[in-house]
Amino acid sequence: MLKVYNTLSRKKEQFKEISDGEVSMYSCGPTVYNYAHIGNLRTYVFMDLLRRVLAYDGYKINGVMNITDVGHLTNDADDGEDKMDKTAKATGKTPREIAEYYTDVFMSDLAKINIATPEIVAKATEHIDDMINYVVRLVEEGYAYEISDGIYFDISKFPKYGQLSRLNLDEQIAGARVVVNTEKRNPQDFAVWKKADPSHIQQWESPWGMGYPGWHIECSAMSQKYLGDQFDIHTGGVDHIPVHHENELAQNEALTKGKCVDYWMHGEFMLVDNGKMSKSLGNTYTISQLEGMGYSPLVFRYFCLNAHYRKKLNFTFEGLDAAKVSYERLCALISAQSRGLALVSRETLASYKTEFDNAVKDDVNIPMALGVLWKMVKEPLCSDVYRLALEMDKIFGLSLDNVEEYLDSIREEVPQNIASLADARIQAKAEKNWAEADRIRGEIVALGYNVLDKKDGYDIKKI
Repeated sequence: MLKVYNTLSRKKEQFKEISDGEVSMYSCGPTVYNYAHIGNLRTYVFMDLLRRVLAYDGYKINGVMNITDVGHLTNDADDGEDKMDKTAKATGKTPREIAEYYTDVFMSDLAKINIATPEIVAKATEHIDDMINYVVRLVEEGYAYEISDGIYFDISKFPKYGQLSRLNLDEQIAGARVVVNTEKRNPQDFAVWKKADPSHIQQWESPWGMGYPGWHIECSAMSQKYLGDQFDIHTGGVDHIPVHHENELAQNEALTKGKCVDYWMHGEFMLVDNGKMSKSLGNTYTISQLEGMGYSPLVFRYFCLNAHYRKKLNFTFEGLDAAKVSYERLCALISAQSRGLALVSRETLASYKTEFDNAVKDDVNIPMALGVLWKMVKEPLCSDVYRLALEMDKIFGLSLDNVEEYLDSIREEVPQNIASLADARIQAKAEKNWAEADRIRGEIVALGYNVLDKKDGYDIKKI
């Protein structure tokens, strides 16, 4: 029985899909005006883990992820510049050139950390007509109104506004500061369509003149287009809860007159040195930068697996180094298990499988599931253990079926015969053949190398 934490109810709930055996899922994608940093990517690791758990549980997934290539302002208060427009003016490139470049890099980063893209990837600029039609309907039904700089959603017409973020709207309005835009009916009213001045690079003809969509209307229009009035799951980062997702929910339910999403699920922040990670603070890193420092993208993925998606994860290089060591040890143990000849009982393996299944179905508890894997790979070397580890890796996504390639990359200065001897020594130790293990160590030393025992494996150093 799969349970997930629903931000809307603030509790774990048993998951029940709308259509039998199928899951409809929308995930907020990137705004492609710059490189995605590792804090951004943690959200997509969560998205990927959730999708893997659903697939593991037998569901067919109909997933949608947007690409925001217009409409996302630098200020959530609707008075900043459009991020794409700002970057285009700063670089002298067209918004399309910028969007295509950063989209390609983002997709490449996802592939490096074993994240498969959802079934539909929807670009905002390819759905402008859908957004305009959505705004027209909001205006016609009295939920949106026109002022001099655009069309705004009237939150006073939607009594449930604030239900996702648990905002106290009366207190907010009473304590609100004087806003620049005095034409708005309510301080919290937000733009669904912005009128463009002539200098704005991206703009389209609409019933209200030339303009461009508000950020929130993009996800409402595209989720409804591909998933219908009501769908199962909506994911994103916790930073989306108070503004973007609150506004998206209001737009959707204003028109559908009913529940639009059954389960809202959000991944927590990644910190850096226990502080905020932000491009503006200059303390972000990209996957390519980590690669340049000698870290495999899968080491970063392994690092993310060690914290539950609803817990903050503090990034430090000490922590990443620890993840690197652990991932290397795990790969070494998996490699040894693949050649194992010992027997582990069916009952023991079934117990590991049950413990693993219970963990991943308990709100995607990957750290607990990873602990099960670590216990299992310390069993006597057995090919059945290896096969079950690969089954578990359908969720972890750590490429455990290809550990030899990774081990070769980190053992490039160690001759193959030395590595083989070290693996044979691990097997001898697992079989409690201490005399043979000592003999092999002596042979390794005689060949000019030393094998250093670690808690979960070994390191090989040239003498």
